[in-house]
Amino acid sequence: MRVLLLILVIICASCKNDQHIPEVKKPQLGVIADSAMVVSAREEASRIGLNIMKEKGGNAFDAMIATEFALAVVFPYAGNLGGGGFMVFRTQYGEIGALDYREKAPMAASRDMYLDTDGNFISDKSKTGALAIGVPGTVAGMFAVHEKYGSLQMDEILAPVIALASEGYLLTADQAERFNFYNSIFEEVNGTESIYSNDWKENDRFINTAIAETFKRIALNGRSEFYEGETADLLVKYLSSKKGIITKKDLLNYEAVWREPVIFDYKELKIISMAPPSSGGICLAQILNAVEEFPIDEYGHNQTRSMQVIIEASRRAYADRSQFLGDPEFVDIPVDSLISPYYLKDRMNNFSFDKATPSTEISYGEPLGKESTETTHYSIVDAYGNAIAATTTLNAAFGSKMYSNELGFFFNNEMDDFSAKPGVPNMFGLIGGEANSIAPQKRMLSSMTPTIIEKNGEFWMSVGTPGGSTIITSVMQTILNVYEYDMTMQDAVNAPRFHHQWLPDQVLVEPQGFDRIILDSLSSKGYLINQEDAPVIGKVDAILKRTNGTLEGGADIRGDDTAVGY
Repeated sequence: MRVLLLILVIICASCKNDQHIPEVKKPQLGVIADSAMVVSAREEASRIGLNIMKEKGGNAFDAMIATEFALAVVFPYAGNLGGGGFMVFRTQYGEIGALDYREKAPMAASRDMYLDTDGNFISDKSKTGALAIGVPGTVAGMFAVHEKYGSLQMDEILAPVIALASEGYLLTADQAERFNFYNSIFEEVNGTESIYSNDWKENDRFINTAIAETFKRIALNGRSEFYEGETADLLVKYLSSKKGIITKKDLLNYEAVWREPVIFDYKELKIISMAPPSSGGICLAQILNAVEEFPIDEYGHNQTRSMQVIIEASRRAYADRSQFLGDPEFVDIPVDSLISPYYLKDRMNNFSFDKATPSTEISYGEPLGKESTETTHYSIVDAYGNAIAATTTLNAAFGSKMYSNELGFFFNNEMDDFSAKPGVPNMFGLIGGEANSIAPQKRMLSSMTPTIIEKNGEFWMSVGTPGGSTIITSVMQTILNVYEYDMTMQDAVNAPRFHHQWLPDQVLVEPQGFDRIILDSLSSKGYLINQEDAPVIGKVDAILKRTNGTLEGGADIRGDDTAVGY
């Protein structure tokens, strides 16, 4: 008996030296469905997407268009007609691909357009007002999806979206509070009142007849309505009156681009994620390939050693992001080298469990060859086996705060995602380099990380999130939560998260859910813990195919996100 007690004491002592064993909680399942599912930021948008499949017989691509456009109505904080995004997909036949409908710099944009005469960065000019707006890509993106993979007529897809805008929807408490917080800002920036200029309360019905009319014109005239029709004329007239530089020629020249996704393996998983101009896929590959060398399942979830490995891998990936990534039509990006396990193993050579590696000692690597918290993500799987992960954004909350009363939507402020002055951080603290400097018709770098995952050759997960620079690490932690720590999809998206992005050299940690013992252990090793500036990290929406073939939707508890299925 004494021997047994001695063994237990030794085991407990060793546990205290490295990790704190958390309380075991009963797993929480998300929404379960047999055939199809949509998970998005709002229930109304999720249900419209689901009904397109269930009631109209549409596929996941039809549902994507309906969900995306519905989010422009019911979630104007990030859903949009005046922004852009990325989509990664896997068809029922195993075909994979990616669509880039990211905004572009106007033709009149210039490298130093946000600098004063002394070369100082005037940050407000890239964040607020008409000069902050990139050429919108959302409408072009949805029509590109429809042309290639849609099965229903566009007017049929748009009908429930138009009804939603015309009849209105009930505000949640968070949404009413958000509208009230920003309405005076909208009035100041636009110089006029709008439908947001009220004292809104929970369960108030919000009706947007202007965006309903815009959608009616798009349903009647197609893609050309937005880029060369009456809507285009109203758009250019409005922005010109606010000293914007987007012209009709900018709209006419915009095209969404089909791209080869970033594909890599993590153990038995095949991960398909977004290619540049999103940094998401490459950074995700870098972090996971670096993490793969360590037994993080043994270290434990959100324990000292597992957090150290993830922090240090993230630190190095974001340093490389700053140097190498930008619009692939303007910059040569050594993708294969950057995600090579050999390169990443070398990048982690100076990592030690004994202490943090200061970011001042980490620069970008030497490969062999030469985004906003106010984004929104949705995941869709249909009954045929098609799967979609899509992330769309205005960049900041309500983008540039520019709102057209005639058109009924906000415009992005994506120009802030360029390196307005290389070496100077943007609104998310991300340091940019020459690869992401401003140029006419160039697409700005993004952190959006819509991702599809296969396991054993079959669809396994669709995942993504808003969160600006925290998108990549949020997606990465969600994947690890399910694969390494055997969490349900719902528990995986709900789990507390942390983030490191090279500079500033700090670990952002959500204030709830992390054991003080673990955080003190990290602090003792030289990690600067910041629990003040990240009350929420990401709002992950994901779908997991379970071992019995059913689908589990994980809708993040951090927002009004909702999973629906049948």
